[in-house]
Amino acid sequence: MEEKKRRRRKKQKRRIWPWIVGPIVLILAVVGVYAAVVYKDFKDTLDTVHEPIDREASDKREKPVSLSDQEPFSVLVLGVDEREGDRGRSDTMIVLTVNPQDKTTKMVSIPRDTYTEIVGKGTKDKLNHAYAFGGIEMAMDSMENLLDIPIDYVVQVNMESFKDIVDAVGGVTVQNNLAFSSGQYTFPEGPVELNGEEALAYVRMRKQDPNGDFGRQDRQKDVIMGVIKKGASANSLLNYQSIFGAVGKNIRTNMTMDEMLGLQDYRGAIGQVDQLYVEKGQGQTINGVWYYMMNDEELNAISSELKQHLEIK
Repeated sequence: MEEKKRRRRKKQKRRIWPWIVGPIVLILAVVGVYAAVVYKDFKDTLDTVHEPIDREASDKREKPVSLSDQEPFSVLVLGVDEREGDRGRSDTMIVLTVNPQDKTTKMVSIPRDTYTEIVGKGTKDKLNHAYAFGGIEMAMDSMENLLDIPIDYVVQVNMESFKDIVDAVGGVTVQNNLAFSSGQYTFPEGPVELNGEEALAYVRMRKQDPNGDFGRQDRQKDVIMGVIKKGASANSLLNYQSIFGAVGKNIRTNMTMDEMLGLQDYRGAIGQVDQLYVEKGQGQTINGVWYYMMNDEELNAISSELKQHLEIK
């Protein structure tokens, strides 16, 4: 009798296991297919955004930076207003230095009207004219000369279509420190939820801000960080096709696919951003044109801090 019960229990177990294993195998198969599709789209997007530049490494480095060795590196972010018939101007210029050992990122936004040497042009002018004159390479060279640090990578963002990226991640929430209106939109003080069109109006406002370009730089940073946080969330992964599509259309970088994948080892540093401020300079009119003249002492201090963060002597 006991033997019959044992045989019955074994048969029941054999019947139960297929019902448990079957769904698990199906789920794993679906996840595997989903991951393969995501990876293919991800690879295609990285191939699309990659745009090589005509130099192997910065002249301020003895050899190219190695992300595989987790060396500190720098990035120039150019927010470009592209115009029909020309390449436009870089109205946003942000330099990031990333140190994986310290697990920190330094960020400094350079005023677009900064009066400086345009390297390769043989003249002094507004820094944002470097991109208009000579594209990405001239913008990188001129920024290197100003800050006296190597610029290893560049990320060019089409600001007019940046709204597509904000919409793709489902909008962003920012902490607004100044109540103002811009166009048809009103932004109260405090936490503000922004869709793509609202985000574009939010970051472009300058005239109503008592801090001028500096206030706008803070808003740009907040929106960029909001996009990064939302883009890394689980909900955004479900909407990956829209995100990849928006990124592929609006962003270009000299980073290769292997280098972009290597940034996974820098996640701890990218999550902790310390902002440096340019605020002690003065405006000056030369031949009827207004320029921002950086304070030499402040500029040297920023340069020294970035060099230290990049572990450059």
